[in-house]
Amino acid sequence: MNKLAFRAINFPVRVHSGPEALEQLLPEAQRLRANRVFIFCGKSVANKTSLIELIRNILGDLCVGVFDGIDKDASLAAVQAATSAARNAQADLLLAVGAGSVIKAVRIIAILMAETKPIEDLMTIYPPDGRAISQKLYEPKLPILNVLTAPTNAQNRAGAALKNPNLDHRMEFFDPKTRPVAVFWDPRALATAPRHLSLHTGVTVFWLSFMGMGALDNANVLVEGDRRHAFKLAKAALARMADENDLNARMEMCAAAFLQNREEQDGSFTHQVHWVSRVVYALGSSLFNLFPTMAQGESYTTLTPSAIRYFGDRDPKAMAAMLEALTGEVEIDPSANVHLKLAEAVENYFRSLGYAIRLRDLGVTQDRLTEIVEFSTKNFNADPKREFLSERELLHKTLHMAW
Repeated sequence: MNKLAFRAINFPVRVHSGPEALEQLLPEAQRLRANRVFIFCGKSVANKTSLIELIRNILGDLCVGVFDGIDKDASLAAVQAATSAARNAQADLLLAVGAGSVIKAVRIIAILMAETKPIEDLMTIYPPDGRAISQKLYEPKLPILNVLTAPTNAQNRAGAALKNPNLDHRMEFFDPKTRPVAVFWDPRALATAPRHLSLHTGVTVFWLSFMGMGALDNANVLVEGDRRHAFKLAKAALARMADENDLNARMEMCAAAFLQNREEQDGSFTHQVHWVSRVVYALGSSLFNLFPTMAQGESYTTLTPSAIRYFGDRDPKAMAAMLEALTGEVEIDPSANVHLKLAEAVENYFRSLGYAIRLRDLGVTQDRLTEIVEFSTKNFNADPKREFLSERELLHKTLHMAW
C-alpha cells in the first residue's frame, strides 16, 4: 500500500475534557445561538444520578425539556417518542447524555426531525442479491452536543442504528451532518456509569484498537500514529476499568475512542481492516441486538478467539502483528499457524481480566445460532459487499465454537 495515497475528511468538533468540562455546555449553546436545548438520556442517568439536574442548572432557561426513555441499543419506539418530544418542545439544539445507545439515538432523532420521507426510506437498504445501499440524506440537521457517561467510539461518528423487533436486521442510518459539534469528558459524568457498564464499554474500545493493530501496514501516514496511541491508551486503561475510583482510566478510554474515530476520518475503517474484525463486529451486533441483556463488549470477548481460529489464517500478517501488540512476542514466520497462537493468547487475556469467553454463560442458546448468523448478513459496517452470504457455514462454526 502507498501510505501517501489517501483521502482524509476532517469535521470540526470541540472536545472539552477535565473536571470542569460540563461548565462549557452553556458557552457552547450560546456560541451556536441556541435558545431551546433539549436533553436525551436513559432512565438510570435520570433517576439514579444527579447529573441531569447539574446540567439543567448549568444551562438555566435554555433547557426546555428532558426525554429519559432512551433504552438499550435504541429501540424504534423510544426514538420515535423522543423525536416527538423534541419536536413538540421546538428544540434547536440536541444534547445527548449517556453512552453509545443514547448518542446514536440522538443522531437518528436529528434525522427524523429534519427529513420528510418515511423512516423506511431513510435507512440502509439490503437488496436480496446485491450490495447494501446507504441512503443520502440532504436536509440540514440540528446541532448536537454529546456528554459521555462511559467511553464509546460512538461519540463523534455519523452512523447510527436502532433496534426494530419486526425486522431481521438493525435499522441503519448515516449522515455526516449528525456529527456532534462538541463532546464532553467530565469525571462527574463518567462517575455516574455503573462498574459493569464501564467495563463493557471499555473492552469495546480496546477491542477496536486491538483489531487496528493488525492493520498497521495498511494504514496511511495520518492513521498509523492514532492507531498505535489508541491501543496504548486502551490497553493501559482496560486493566484499571474495574476500579470505580480510577476515573482517569475512563477518561483515557474516551481519548482512545476519539482517536479511533479520527483515524476513520483520515481514511481508515477499522471494522473492515481484516476478516476477524469484520466477522466479530457483525456477529457481535447480532448478539447484543437479539439478546437484550448482552452488552456489546461481552459479545466481542466471547467471539474473538473463535473468529481468529476460523478466519485468522486469511490474514496471517495481521494476526502476527496483533500477537506482538498483545504479548510482545514477535512471530518470525506468520504463516506457521500464528492465528492459533493468537486465539489462545486472546482467550487467556480476556479470561485473566474477568470477562466472559463462552456464549452459553451469557444466556445464548444453541437453537438460535442460525438466527444470529442470518442477522449478521445485513451489516453495512462489516459487510457492504454482502460477502457474508457465502460464508454462512464458517460463521455458524465460529458461533458454535464460541458457545
